[in-house]
Amino acid sequence: MGSHAIPPTPELRALMDDVRRLVQALRLTASAAERQLGISGAQLFVLQRLGEHPGASVGELAVHTATHQSSVSVVAKRLIARGLVARGHADGDRRRAVLTLTPRGRTLLARAPASPGAALQAALAQLTPTVRRGLSRGLGALLAELGASHLAPALFFEEESRRPTPSRNKKKVHP
Repeated sequence: MGSHAIPPTPELRALMDDVRRLVQALRLTASAAERQLGISGAQLFVLQRLGEHPGASVGELAVHTATHQSSVSVVAKRLIARGLVARGHADGDRRRAVLTLTPRGRTLLARAPASPGAALQAALAQLTPTVRRGLSRGLGALLAELGASHLAPALFFEEESRRPTPSRNKKKVHP
């Protein structure tokens, strides 16, 4: 990866424009949901998947959102804290924790637009397997060039400012 200047070609310009459009479309969808509902796009995505799969575990929601269990766990905790989701136990297996929508969560979900994650997942599912594989290989190569292959894939547009960072954890305030 380098910062050497590459003369922009029409193909490079088209790729840059496509990436910009993708990010813009996802951001606009997330912003609209946040303004309308007061929750992040990631929270809406998890809420929608939970509405489709009542009584799902965090692990099951991770499968349904195509993301890592730890990302879903963080979002689920925020939804529980807001009173939109309740944590309980599965019928017949008290060891298995499950999540359900609260009445408040169902009411919010009834007036919700599509989340950025749901819209993207649905659009990707409409592509042929060959196109999806090519897109995956291409994005993987792009991430490698950017040095970003190692990043943990979090849900789209979850509030970054609320995540603890190493520098925040190390700060000590002295009066």
